[in-house]
Order: sequence, then structure tokens, then C-alpha cells
Amino acid sequence: MRALRERDRHAVQVGGHGFFPGRGPRRAATVTPAPLRYWQYDPARSWLVVAVLLSVAAWLGLAAWVGGPGSVAAEVPLAVLLGVAVLVLSTTRLTVSDSGLSFDVAGLRRTSSVHVVARSLVQEVRRGRPPEGWPKGKRRGGWWPGRTRVAVRHLSTDGADEQAFTAWVRDPEAFAEALGRPLH
Repeated sequence: MRALRERDRHAVQVGGHGFFPGRGPRRAATVTPAPLRYWQYDPARSWLVVAVLLSVAAWLGLAAWVGGPGSVAAEVPLAVLLGVAVLVLSTTRLTVSDSGLSFDVAGLRRTSSVHVVARSLVQEVRRGRPPEGWPKGKRRGGWWPGRTRVAVRHLSTDGADEQAFTAWVRDPEAFAEALGRPLH
């Protein structure tokens, strides 16, 4: 029950900040939310960038094949604009609140309580890959210059099994501190 309450509190606190927490609480927030403990943006994964580039190239190739080379110039702005929109809306945010942690997607505009890990369920935070004996971890976000991989071991929502994930964070010590666990 505690984990479910923390998930709901996390969604309320994060929802009061919007997708750009550096700008402060939302103007429409009726209650000023507590500051977030840690947040960072993760750009679209490399496979999505490749898929968008291939889609834009296919679109422009189809325009050249159907309408001739002159029609490509008219299609370039729209194709590039839609490709950039897909990449921007695929940006995710790793957020740690007073109650939990989540990975939010820009295009969804709200935190889903399904993908929240309650802070009370976090068992350990380690720098690098998950060590032997840990459950197979889900990969969250991708490598970005200046980021360090961390592994987080936590319990499932019902507290029955252990789960893990890895993420690339800009400040591993601050991330572990925000989760209330020392960095190993």
C-alpha cells in the first residue's frame, strides 16, 4: 500500500512542475509542489534517430519519384519539420521526486503512475553495469556525452520480486542521494 501511495504522490508532485521543471511550478497548479530532487532530459534513442532519418529520406525519394526532382524542394521543409517534431516529442525526462522516480515522455505531457518506482522500493544504486546476481535490468535512456551509467535495484510494486534498470545520468552521486541510497 505504501508503494501505491508513493506512486500517486509522485504523479501529483511531478504534474505540478510540467515537462520543464527548471521553469518552476505550472501556473495552473493550485498548490505549489515541492521542488524535484533530481531531473534530467534524455534525447531520443539512436535507433529512433536512424528511423527518422530513413523515413525522411524515403519521403523525399518518393516525392522525387512521383513528382520529379522539382517537387523535392517543396517537400523538404515539411519532411524535416515532422522528423524534428518526432525527435523532440520522443525526448524523455528522468525525474526523482520526494516519493518516487519515473521516466516521462515529452509527447505524453503527463506522468503515468504505471511507470513509477516508489523511493521506498529502491534497494541499491551502483555506478556501472548491474553486478552478477542482480535481475536482468531494463535499459532506460541512452549514452550521451558527460553521462555515467548507473544501475538501480528495486522491488516490484507488490514487494515480491527484485527488478533492476540502468540509466545514464549526468551526476551519479546526486542521483543516488535523491533516491536516498549511497552510491556503490
